[in-house]
Amino acid sequence: MNNTYVSIMAGGIGSRFWPQSRTKLPKQFLDIMSTGQTLIQMTYERALKIAYPQNIFVITNEEYISLVNEQLPDLKPNQILAEPVRRNTAPCIAYACSKIHSLNNDATIVVVPSDHLILNETRYMDRMSKCITFTRKTNALITLGIKPTRPSTGYGYIQFDEETKNDSFYKVITFAEKPDAEMAKTFYKSGEFLWNSGMFVWKSKDILEALHKYLPEVGDCFNDGHLYYNTPKEKDFIATAYSQCTNISIDYGVMEKADNVYTIPSEFGWSDIGSWKSLYEAYQKDYLGNAVSGKNVRVYDSSNNMIMMPNDKLLVVQGIRNLCIIDTKDVLLICDMDKEQEIKQITMDLKQADLDYYL
Repeated sequence: MNNTYVSIMAGGIGSRFWPQSRTKLPKQFLDIMSTGQTLIQMTYERALKIAYPQNIFVITNEEYISLVNEQLPDLKPNQILAEPVRRNTAPCIAYACSKIHSLNNDATIVVVPSDHLILNETRYMDRMSKCITFTRKTNALITLGIKPTRPSTGYGYIQFDEETKNDSFYKVITFAEKPDAEMAKTFYKSGEFLWNSGMFVWKSKDILEALHKYLPEVGDCFNDGHLYYNTPKEKDFIATAYSQCTNISIDYGVMEKADNVYTIPSEFGWSDIGSWKSLYEAYQKDYLGNAVSGKNVRVYDSSNNMIMMPNDKLLVVQGIRNLCIIDTKDVLLICDMDKEQEIKQITMDLKQADLDYYL
C-alpha cells in the first residue's frame, strides 16, 4: 500500500441535484442517504481501505476548504488541494497527480469523485484491487465501467472491445456522451457498452505522460510544480497554472485519444447520485414505490414519487404519480420525475433572473 494513493475530487456544485445541492453546500457535503454520513465522508471511508491515511488527497474548490476540514478532520493541510477556479476534471487530475508524483514517482493513483454511492463495498474493493494490480504491471489508464441495468439517458457510456480481454480488462473503443432514449436502448441491448463511472486508476507517470502528449495545454501548466508543492509558493503557482489551463474533462482531453485505455466491467451498486431520479433508484421505497424522507409525510393513493421534506413540516399528498417533491424550507421543487434532467436549465434561468440566493 506504500505506493497506492487516492485522489478524491470534491469541487463540483451538483447543479442537477438542486435545490438540495447549493453552491455554498454542494451534494458531496450532504447526508443524502440519511445514514449519518455525508457522501464525501463515505468516500473517504472507502479510500481508507485502499490507501494509508497519509496517501489520501482531496482536491476541491477554495471555497470548500473549511467544509472539507470540518467533515474530514483527520486530513492534514497538505492533503487538501485548493483549486482557485473550476476548470473541469483534466486540470483537477493534472494538479493532484503531479503533486502525488512529486512525492512518489512510483505512485499508483485511484481517482474517485466525492459524491458517488457504492452499495456493495466488497465488490468495489475487489475491482479496485484488480485495477491497482493491472496498472502496476502495465501502462494502462483504467476507467471503471458499470454494467448497465437499464437504458439510462443520464449517464455517459464506454464502448469496449470484447476481443481484447487481458485478465479482466478490455480495450476501450470509444466514449459516448449521454444519449437520447433510442440510442440508450441501442447501447443497452448491444452488450458492448458500460456506464462511465468517472473513476480512474493509473500510475502517476502514465497519466502525466498522457497529459503532456494529448493535452499539453493542461499538462504542461504543472511542469514545474515539484519546485513549489508543499511550500508557501504552491498557492501562487497553482493560481498561475489554472489561469492558463483549458476548461476540459479528462475524458475529452486524454481518454478519448490515448491508445492504452482499458475498462473493467463492474457491478457494485453504483450511482453517481447526479439527479433526483438516480437518488430515487437508490433509495429505500414503500410498497407503492415511493421514496420518502421526512417524519411527517402522509401519502395516499400515490406511487413512484421522490419526496424529501424537513422533519418539522407536514406534507400530505394524494393521487400523484412519478413526481419529485423536494422542500428545503426556502425552496419547494415539484417536477415530473422523467423531466428532472431539465433542472440544470432551471438553475441557469434562475441565475439570469438574479435569483442567485436560491442557488
